[in-house]
Amino acid sequence: MRRAVCPGSFDPITNGHLDIIGRASKLYDVVHVAVMINQSKKGLFTVDERIELIREVTADFGNVEVESFHGLLVDFCKQREIPAIVKGLRAVSDFDYELQMAQMNNGLSGVETLFVPTNPTYSFLSSSLVKEVATWGGDVSHLLPPTVHEALVKRLGKR
Repeated sequence: MRRAVCPGSFDPITNGHLDIIGRASKLYDVVHVAVMINQSKKGLFTVDERIELIREVTADFGNVEVESFHGLLVDFCKQREIPAIVKGLRAVSDFDYELQMAQMNNGLSGVETLFVPTNPTYSFLSSSLVKEVATWGGDVSHLLPPTVHEALVKRLGKR
């Protein structure tokens, strides 16, 4: 069984994330989406809310499993016998950081990292940018799955 992981904070999941996860799901039998728990950051959505949103928008892929992780990604991979990490790259600046992470992860555990170039439509897209634009009333509906956009608007309305 070919398995890979797509890690991230996904706060919230964007169409760019969904593009990478969908492409990975065509290459692997099982794609684990690992939602990072970072105790030092307060997310807009709780980890459980993010997991639920991701499960909802990836359900049609049929081979995506979503769960949270805390600690080293290589430990997550070891525990589940996952030999590959799939990461989307938006720009050269992403590559500089991600290459260092890939080399460290490989050195620690032998896990390989596969870089997937982002669809040019989403090359500028990040969860942080989406939240910032939405906070100021900008229309981000075309950047998110509809259910995620609805949850974002609802959450920002409560703030």
